[in-house]
Amino acid sequence: MARAKSADVSRHSKAHTTYRNAEGVRLPGITTLTGLLDKPGLAPAANKLGLQGINSVEHWKELAIIGRAAHEMVHAELTGGTFDLKDYTPRQVDRAENGFIKYLEWKKGGVIEPILLETPLVSEKHQWGGTADIYAKVGGRLELIDLKSGSGIWPEHWLQTAGYYTILEENGYKVEARRILNIGRDETEDFAQDERPGPPSEDEVWILTCLREIWAAQARLRKAKD
Repeated sequence: MARAKSADVSRHSKAHTTYRNAEGVRLPGITTLTGLLDKPGLAPAANKLGLQGINSVEHWKELAIIGRAAHEMVHAELTGGTFDLKDYTPRQVDRAENGFIKYLEWKKGGVIEPILLETPLVSEKHQWGGTADIYAKVGGRLELIDLKSGSGIWPEHWLQTAGYYTILEENGYKVEARRILNIGRDETEDFAQDERPGPPSEDEVWILTCLREIWAAQARLRKAKD
């Protein structure tokens, strides 16, 4: 395998990574690019929470922390490590365990041999970076696995895996299939999974490329304003 091109991880948060190309120029991450897409369901969801007297920003921030805890539980299980409780409240750990249990139920169906876990990489060809959750052999097949802890599997999730696919392949890691595991945080969020064998479609890569151009144009506008 080719030597991986790494990226610098911010010391402030595991969830924030700075990607730079070979010349040291900062690159957008795949999640940053997909975040530029319109999400029409957010406004109605925020309104519904507001009617219930719930601060939507704080609510979603809490869910993100719970999702992060579930991810760490899965990674600890794959590496034989120990999940560190000290960064989370008992309630957050309790809810994260719901997703972790769903993952364990799924895992009973086969053998997973992890190769990369949350390894930041960059694509010099596409000029973007990304950190796939899991790259592993699953039943002998090389898979890119993305863990989601929300209410379902959405189109933008496949765009994310398409970006991770391009990065892994460029760095010498063959990907035979993309898989998304949706490990819900409680009984209202069911477990779901889906997989797509082979490379991403040309349309998926084209959309990401367009988003990359939009991101660059926005950066130029901000610089001109300053």
